[in-house]
Amino acid sequence: MKKIFLSFMCLSLLAACTNQNSTVAEHTTQTQEIATVASVDTANAPVFKFEKEVYDFGEIKEGEKVTYDFKFKNIGNSPLIISSATATCGCTIPEYPKEPVAPGAEGLIRVIFNSAGKAGMQNKIISITANTIPTLTEVNILGNVMAAN
Repeated sequence: MKKIFLSFMCLSLLAACTNQNSTVAEHTTQTQEIATVASVDTANAPVFKFEKEVYDFGEIKEGEKVTYDFKFKNIGNSPLIISSATATCGCTIPEYPKEPVAPGAEGLIRVIFNSAGKAGMQNKIISITANTIPTLTEVNILGNVMAAN
């Protein structure tokens, strides 16, 4: 019984040491990632400049679809690369350029909102991840969906 108890204690201590080592490794990796971000040349980074960051579609009837193009220009000094665009719910679908947007060039993010089952005030946030600083940019569509009679 003592051997089993001692074996269990040794394994427990070994597991604790292993977990501590992995925590230290994770912390080191996070510190390196922060240092990498801090060393980014902000003067040469791409920059979003949207014509409009919020679109109010007003009132629509439930079941209608609204489409809006968020037009932007890369006012930075390097190509702007969008890696993803997501919305707060599946009723809102963003489409974004898959190719880099050169400095000085324009692009658009098309957003389609389906109001089916969405009666009432709506505020949908579209989160755009790109190689900008900061990496996350948000635009919004909002309006009122009138319930179907």
